[in-house]
Amino acid sequence: MSLLHRLYATRWQRIEKMTTNTHTPPGSILRWLGVIALPTVLTLAFLWAGGWLTPHRLTQASMLDALRKGSGMQSGFRRNHAKGICVAGWFEGNGNISSLSTATVLKKERIPVIGRFALAGGLPYQADAPGKVRSMALRLSPSDGQEWRMGINDIPVFPVGTPQEFHDLQLASRPDPATGKPDPTRMQAFRTSHPWLQPAMAQIGQRPVSSGFADDTYHSLDSFLLVAEDGTKTAIRWAMVPVQPAMPDAGHTNDHDYLFQQVIKDIHTHPLQWRLMVTLAGKDDAIDNPSKEWSQDDRQIDAGTLTLTGIGSEENGPCTGITFDPLVLPKGVMPSGDPILQARSAAYMRSFYLRSGEGPTTPAISPEMTALPATAKDKRS
Repeated sequence: MSLLHRLYATRWQRIEKMTTNTHTPPGSILRWLGVIALPTVLTLAFLWAGGWLTPHRLTQASMLDALRKGSGMQSGFRRNHAKGICVAGWFEGNGNISSLSTATVLKKERIPVIGRFALAGGLPYQADAPGKVRSMALRLSPSDGQEWRMGINDIPVFPVGTPQEFHDLQLASRPDPATGKPDPTRMQAFRTSHPWLQPAMAQIGQRPVSSGFADDTYHSLDSFLLVAEDGTKTAIRWAMVPVQPAMPDAGHTNDHDYLFQQVIKDIHTHPLQWRLMVTLAGKDDAIDNPSKEWSQDDRQIDAGTLTLTGIGSEENGPCTGITFDPLVLPKGVMPSGDPILQARSAAYMRSFYLRSGEGPTTPAISPEMTALPATAKDKRS
């Protein structure tokens, strides 16, 4: 019998003795019930979180399993956005939105940033291509310790509105072994059974695709709440809009890593910048559904500028051990009721837990690829 079983057996024997002893004070029974209550609740919570009590319930494990089936994954890498590169710089707020939030990161202050560019999917050695969803992940670290982490993407809306729909989409879009592409029959069945998602999927498919990471726009997709000094809450979404002019992606079919090689070249040539454009929700906007686009007439506020000046491989890079959990928020910013937010956060934490025990990896973008060329060093010196 295990130690845990012996412990519980001993406690239950003592409880049985107390309940059959008419001279035992009622308070003693209550104290012993209190002793076993906490470990029992913790055990049940563990079993619930793991899906043991409800095997058909959507859990962290089943969500990551759907991601694995949908786009693959490899040991030691992030379960999504596996192919990536580290970047560094700073964010400088302008105070334009400080009346709506007490967050330090939105005041007039320069804040260090560590970030990451990546492609969606669990394959760390996938080939770059124009249609691949690109992401920007950031950790803003103000001096008061109120971090803000974000994972933002270059699609206008999220393809689904609930965690269950995301799970089902991953299974429907898993590649057919014969073709390496999603089975059209499965995808059509998903669209037919989820007709309310068709506008979102159409918007994603028709989005303009820029030439690379440097001139792309990245959207929060989920909604958040700014909290003012007096407690007033304002629903928002935001986007990082490039200062660099956006150019169309011409495609580089013979260059496996062209998107990453281009951003390495760009950032070694000059600092890259984006404006943090905050959109305030209108009265008809869907706050808790990221698959719904907001009105183009909504008020937008320029809240500051992101500047990136450093870049490096994920092989022992500064971003490698960071989980860009979207629910790591500073005081003055709160999550909305969007259920995708909670699911993303849970999946990020589960992914981090799994990969942290799987050992070091060799990323597609090596330290040699990210090094500053000798000619560029000469120009900077």
